[in-house]
Amino acid sequence: MSFKDIYGQERQIAILQKTIMKGRIPNAYLFHGMDGIGKKTTATALAKTLNCTEGKSDSCDTCGACRKIDHGNHADLVIIQPQGILIKIEEIRKLQDQAKYRPFEGKKRVFIIDDAEKMNIYAANALLKILEEPGPSNLLILITSRPYVLPQTIASRCQKMRFSPLKREIVAAFLTERLALDEEAALILASSCEGSIGRALTMRDDSYIAVKHDLIKRIASSGRGTDHLQLLSLAHELGGDRTDILEKIDILKSWYRDVLLFSEMKDHAILIHPDCADMTKRFSENMTGPGILKSIKTMGNAYRAIEQNANKQLTLESMMFKLASIRQKTAGNGLSV
Repeated sequence: MSFKDIYGQERQIAILQKTIMKGRIPNAYLFHGMDGIGKKTTATALAKTLNCTEGKSDSCDTCGACRKIDHGNHADLVIIQPQGILIKIEEIRKLQDQAKYRPFEGKKRVFIIDDAEKMNIYAANALLKILEEPGPSNLLILITSRPYVLPQTIASRCQKMRFSPLKREIVAAFLTERLALDEEAALILASSCEGSIGRALTMRDDSYIAVKHDLIKRIASSGRGTDHLQLLSLAHELGGDRTDILEKIDILKSWYRDVLLFSEMKDHAILIHPDCADMTKRFSENMTGPGILKSIKTMGNAYRAIEQNANKQLTLESMMFKLASIRQKTAGNGLSV
């Protein structure tokens, strides 16, 4: 894939191409932004362009270097990813050894470190030494969705480039043009994925839509805190794999955002989940703005707790009881909480 094939990051690509044409490529980039919006794809396209034998500001996709990079066997493109949950020092030491030499066959050796925030402290310290003396033939590209987790000593030595979430129309265009989805299904996924093509790809099977509808329906029709068994059942159904739990909390947060916007603006066009508009309308009639905001904050706290390895079931049960309590207090007589 070349720069011309990337969706929705025109400004970032224009900056990179201008830098290439001027011959002012820095020693290290930090590509940051939410997952699934093109950071790694852009990094690979940059590596292709720098090593392409025919192109100038974009790769040709046909020369030997481009084909090798497309097939993942170019000697001068090295991609480092977490092994398990961490990037260990052994991987960075390999990088150190390779960085000592000139490129084997291309013009520039490019090291892409994906999920760079997952380096352990020893790996981060080893990388810092490379950043201090990277060598003129090497380019390091760190990719992360959480730049604030990286040590400042590393982030400060990289040229930062922020990647933005994609517009709904761009994601829908990708899904229809690249995956041949029908327009209605593409728009539903594009509305729900919060600007991430990567997330849309994981959501595109029918099970996601079914899970989303069932989850929102259960929350929308649940009682106002009086049926404790029902609340415990809902919390239990949210449980399981941590990634799955976080995905479901994300769905609920984005739906509560729809509830808030609809309660204020009464406009279906601004909803993230337009296919749930009827439930959104009914639910918004029994909630106040402050109550909805407090609910979103409650879910955000639960999300962060589970992300940091808190007890999943206890966290979910607490979240469900708090949501029900907020609804009970705000629905009764419209009072803020």
